[in-house]
Amino acid sequence: MPARDRNPARRTGAGSAPRAGAPTPTPADQVVVGPVPPLARAAGVLLALAGLVGAVALVPTYLVVGGTDVGPVTGPVDALVALLAPVAALAVGTGLLLGRVPRFGLAYAAVTGALAVGRLLIELYQGHGSTARPAVEVLAGERVVTSSVDIGAGWVLGVVALSLTVLAGAVAMAAWGRTVMDDGGTLDPLRPVLAGCAAVLGVAAVLCLALPAADVPDRVVTDPTTGLETVVAADGAQALLERPGLALLGGLLLAAALLLSAVIAPSLRPRLGAVGGLLGVTVFLLSTALSGWRDAVHGPDVDWTLPGVGLLVLGVGAAALTVLAWRWRTPLSGRDV
Repeated sequence: MPARDRNPARRTGAGSAPRAGAPTPTPADQVVVGPVPPLARAAGVLLALAGLVGAVALVPTYLVVGGTDVGPVTGPVDALVALLAPVAALAVGTGLLLGRVPRFGLAYAAVTGALAVGRLLIELYQGHGSTARPAVEVLAGERVVTSSVDIGAGWVLGVVALSLTVLAGAVAMAAWGRTVMDDGGTLDPLRPVLAGCAAVLGVAAVLCLALPAADVPDRVVTDPTTGLETVVAADGAQALLERPGLALLGGLLLAAALLLSAVIAPSLRPRLGAVGGLLGVTVFLLSTALSGWRDAVHGPDVDWTLPGVGLLVLGVGAAALTVLAWRWRTPLSGRDV
C-alpha cells in the first residue's frame, strides 16, 4: 500500500505553475507611491493655511452694507454650513503635507484652486466695485442695497483664504507631473461612465448657478376697489452673470472652471486622484447649495429657489459619484493588463 503524501502543496497542486492560457490575477487597487516632492508638500501647506484662514474669517464682521452688518454665521447651523469647505481644505492640505496619497490632495487642490479664481474676483467686486452700480443683494440672508459698502476683517480674511487657495491650486498643477503615484487601473472600466455623468452634472450645475439660490419672492397686491390681484416683481439678488465688471468675469471663469473640473476629474490617475478631483467639485456644490438654503431660512423676506434646490440635488449626485469612484474595487485579469 503506497504511503500517503503528507505534503499539502503536492496534494492540492499549490505552488505548481499555472495552466497555459489561465489568466493571472492582478492585485486589486495596489497603489504605488513614490517620493513626495517638496512642491507637493508646499501645495499642502498653502491649502491647509487657506482652510485655517477661511475658518477664522467666519468670526469677525464680513461687510457693512448700507449700515447693516453682514456676517455668514449667526448660529450653530450657519457655522456648520460655513465650515464645510474650510475644514475639508484643512484636512486634505494636512494629509498632502504629510505625504499621504499625494495625488488625491493635489487633485483636490487643483480643482478648488481653479474654482477659487472666479470666486475671488466676485469677492473683490462685492467689497469694492458693487457701489458703482447700487443694487439689491441677498448676503447671508439679509436683503441689502449696495449703496454703501464698508469692508470688515471677515472680508479681508476671506480674500486672503481665496488667494491662498488659488496659489495652492497653481502649485498643485505644477507638482502633479513630478509626483509618482499609480495603481492597477481598477477604475479604468468605469471612467467613461463617470465622465459622462460628471459632464451632465457640470452642465446642470452651471445652469443652476446662473440664477440665485435664494431670492426675494414676488408680492401679490390686491386692488381694494376691484379686488383684482396683481403680481409685482420685487428686486432681489443679482444672478451670477448679471453683475458687471470683475463680478461678470468672475462668474464666467467660475462657470468654465466648474464645467472643466467636472469633465476632467474622472480621468485623473490613479483612482484616488479621480476621487480627489470629484471631491473638490462635491464640496463646492454642497457648500454653495447649503449657503443658499441658509440664506433662505434666515427670515421671511428671502425664499429658497428652485435652482438652489437643484444645486443641492446635484451636490448629492456629485457626492455619490465620489463615493462610487472611491469604493470601486474591480480587479483586473491578466488579459486586461
